[in-house]
Amino acid sequence: MDQSILLIIIGASSLVGGLLVGKLVFARNTKKQVEDAEAQAASILKEAELRAETVKKEKQLEAKERFVQLKADHDRELLEKNKKIGEAENRIKQNELNINSKVAALDKQIKDNDVIKEKLNREIDLVNVKRTELEKHQEEHIRRLEKIANLSAEDAKQQLIESLKNEAQTQALSLQQDIIEDAKQKANKEARKIIIQSIQRTAAEVAIENTVTVFNLESDEMKGQIIGREGRNIRAIEAATGVDLIVDDTPEAILLSSFDPLRREIARLSLQRLVADGRIHPARIEEVVEKTRRQLEEQIIEIGERTVIELGIHGLHKELIRIVGKMRFRSSYGQNLLMHSRETANLCGIMAAELGMNPKLAKRAGLLHDIGKVPDEETELSHALLGAKLAEKYGENPAVVNAIGAHHDEMEMQYVISPIIQACDAISGARPGARREIMQQYIQRIKDLENLAMNYQGVEKAYAIQAGRELRVIVEAEKVSDQTSDQLSFEIAQKIQTEMTYPGQIKVTVIREKRAVNIAR
Repeated sequence: MDQSILLIIIGASSLVGGLLVGKLVFARNTKKQVEDAEAQAASILKEAELRAETVKKEKQLEAKERFVQLKADHDRELLEKNKKIGEAENRIKQNELNINSKVAALDKQIKDNDVIKEKLNREIDLVNVKRTELEKHQEEHIRRLEKIANLSAEDAKQQLIESLKNEAQTQALSLQQDIIEDAKQKANKEARKIIIQSIQRTAAEVAIENTVTVFNLESDEMKGQIIGREGRNIRAIEAATGVDLIVDDTPEAILLSSFDPLRREIARLSLQRLVADGRIHPARIEEVVEKTRRQLEEQIIEIGERTVIELGIHGLHKELIRIVGKMRFRSSYGQNLLMHSRETANLCGIMAAELGMNPKLAKRAGLLHDIGKVPDEETELSHALLGAKLAEKYGENPAVVNAIGAHHDEMEMQYVISPIIQACDAISGARPGARREIMQQYIQRIKDLENLAMNYQGVEKAYAIQAGRELRVIVEAEKVSDQTSDQLSFEIAQKIQTEMTYPGQIKVTVIREKRAVNIAR
């Protein structure tokens, strides 16, 4: 146990000794670090002082250089300003000298003018004296003449003026008559020359539109399919298109008869599609006819656009282009309306060019002069006035509007091209083979027949077929009953009998059909 205590004492003594030695070593190291830090700080301060002194000297040198430069710039600007001021003063002095010299010259000129003015006044006074003396001599001379002739000067003057006036009037009337006669001869000769040249330079077709279209078939077997069971297919086609189908002994052909070329074309194209498809029944017929009608509307616009491009007419309203295309399926006295309008347009362009006028404007009016013959709705206006109204509605030139309305003397001609349009329309329609009066009368009678039936309430469609010998009236089943159909047929027949002139008999057939349609989805 004593040994353990001894060891503890020795260990404690060693520990205390180690701590003292460590503290002495740490103190010595810390003192050395502090001395090194102080020495380093002193060195940094000394270096900073040297650098600050250097920067101070550099800035002072830069400030001196900047001051010298600014002073030099100021001196140079001051020198330039002084130079400009000196130049301005020299200019002012020079201007003063010029003004002084001009003032002196003006003073001299004023003095000279005063001298000239005095001379002129003296000369004027002398002239007035001479004029007074001359007037006195003239009055004395006139008094002597009056005494000799027993006639006053005023009477003599009047007699002379009257004599000269009568002689001048006689000569003027004679000359005027000669000029008028010569102008008439030259105008008639020139007009004939221009019309003959216009006709010679225009090539036109002579073919006349008819009312029958022949539809060719591959075989006679197709006739049975087109007729259908108990004639239901052919009745559906006639009801949908308004065209009379004539199926006779003619081999491989069916006749489509209608006064309206547009209906015949719809029927022809519809039959062509039905025959090619092979499915021919009433529902399919109505679908194809409606589709054909829509496509024909697109074809009409295409025809109108092609026509205006070929004639070189630009800026035409889309609706007028559609009306122009629609002319292809209309006729006037048997003459195709579009061909007639194209021919008139070409004649107008040629004639206007010969007369030194605007050929494009004349050609435009010539093409549009008969647009009133293809209205979308029936109206009481004549085709000339209706055409003028349509042209004005779609923004055409006032000269074109007047030419359209005046080509049948239903409006006053206000522009020079109006008589040209009238003359060219007459040339196109009057040439041999162009028109057929009987055909136009027949077509008008057919139209009147259909319009008469359309005026009744509940009538949906009305078609004149069999060359006007039968009128088929399709009514709306919701508005017209079976009993009313009989009464309607009787009333239409009586009205035709009392109001229209026609050969033979007209059969009035009223068709009422009730359809129930539902869709399975």
